[in-house]
Amino acid sequence: MTRIAHIELDDANLPPPTPEIEQERQVAMFDLMEENLFRLPARDDRPVPPGPYHVGLSIRDKRLVFDVSTTSHEKAVEFHLSLSPFRQVVKDYFQICKSYFDAVKTLPPSQIETIDMARRGIHNEGARILQERLEGKAEVDDATARRLFTLICVLHFGG
Repeated sequence: MTRIAHIELDDANLPPPTPEIEQERQVAMFDLMEENLFRLPARDDRPVPPGPYHVGLSIRDKRLVFDVSTTSHEKAVEFHLSLSPFRQVVKDYFQICKSYFDAVKTLPPSQIETIDMARRGIHNEGARILQERLEGKAEVDDATARRLFTLICVLHFGG
């Protein structure tokens, strides 16, 4: 009951993603639906609507919006996070991903592995920032935070 059953990105007004960005999006969404932890804490003595949850992710007014409802479409919560803490790590992540995608085409495996390790490190940093920003709003495990960070990057790509 403490999981995301459906996730939707509001990317209707974004430019079409590159094939690499689309691949990252598809993998993150598939992995997220396979396994995730998403728990809403009790706040202000209000009951927490039971999961699993439908989560809508969007960027509105330069803020990251989590729109959470139950599987019966009952509004659970909506919270907005500042994008400022994510800006540099998203920028770094896109740069290292570009290097990685370029490296896969031309470099030997040892150099690709080095770039991939750096990419994972930046990805972990983005997931950590997300977990900090979600504190008191939603609890996610490391793997869920990593997948959600990937989807945030997809939204940033067009924004």
